[in-house]
Amino acid sequence: MTLQFRHAFRLDVDLRPAVEVGPTYVGMRRVIPITGGRFSGERIRGVILPGGADWNVIRPDGITHVWARYEIQADDGAVISVINEGLGRVSPEQMAHIFSGNSAQVRDWYTRTTPKFETAAPQHRWLNESIFVGDLLPPTDNPWAVSIEVYEVL
Repeated sequence: MTLQFRHAFRLDVDLRPAVEVGPTYVGMRRVIPITGGRFSGERIRGVILPGGADWNVIRPDGITHVWARYEIQADDGAVISVINEGLGRVSPEQMAHIFSGNSAQVRDWYTRTTPKFETAAPQHRWLNESIFVGDLLPPTDNPWAVSIEVYEVL
C-alpha cells in the first residue's frame, strides 16, 4: 500500500528572537519563543496561543533538531496541545542571516517535522488518531514568523 497524504492545515507562527543558551554537550542550544499566530485548513482553523517555544539545538554534525511545544485553539474553543519534533538541514551562514533579523531567501532549505496533537474535544478526535508530517517553511518577509504545512498520513 502506498502512503497518501491529505493537507490538514497551515500554521502561521509568530516568534520572538531566539534566546541563546549556548554550546551544551548536545550542541548549540537556543530557545525560540512562540508568541501567537493563526492556523487554518478545511476541517479546522483558529489561533496559536502564546507561551510555547521551540527548544532547538544545532548538533555537532550541523543538523538542527527541532522540538517545539505549544497550544492552539480552534475557533470552536477547543484547545489542542502540540509537540512538533523534526530535523533541519540549513547552513550555519543561512541560519545566522535569518536570526540576525534579516529576511532571507534560503536555498536548499529542508526542515521536516512530525507534529503530535492531543485534545479532549470530540469534534477534533481525528487529530489524536492519525500520524502527521510537517513541512516547516523558512521565513520570507518576516524573520520572526514561520509557516508549517501539516499533512495527515492516510
